Amino acid sequence: MRLIKLWEADLEKAYKLQNSFKQDENGFINAAYGYTLEQFAEYVELCRSYSKGEKLQEGYVPDSRFVLEDDDGNYTGIFNLRHCLNEFLANGPGHIGYGIAPEYRKKGYATKGLALVLEEAKKLGIEETYLSANRDNVGSVKAQLNNGAVIHKETEEKIYTRIEL
Repeated sequence: MRLIKLWEADLEKAYKLQNSFKQDENGFINAAYGYTLEQFAEYVELCRSYSKGEKLQEGYVPDSRFVLEDDDGNYTGIFNLRHCLNEFLANGPGHIGYGIAPEYRKKGYATKGLALVLEEAKKLGIEETYLSANRDNVGSVKAQLNNGAVIHKETEEKIYTRIEL
């Protein structure tokens, strides 16, 4: 299992993976929802710029987007690591967002992928990651707890966790 930066991934395989997600599912927002392959290629280049802190929209922070590839070469999930937090992110989505393709859910991919992203966070000097999940997204909460998360707070809709690195 490994992470591949989105802009280094096979474009067509990454596009197929991206299209396996709805526009907004379990709190995972598919920013490339409905894109053509050509539009997706432009999106990928924009993601590369964001990772360098370039072309950011107001209120956005640098982030790195990854594809999770299994040992058989299948693209199984998408992970987004925000390099730092602003007030909105600190009180909401946090450092890491992710989604696992429907056919790979409930098989441990979120736990394994999250562990790999936490290693990337360490490389950026992040000492504690902030995460969140919809309350009814039991698999996501479980993946976070499996990676050492502690529940920071809960609301009717969300569970917020922290993972010390």
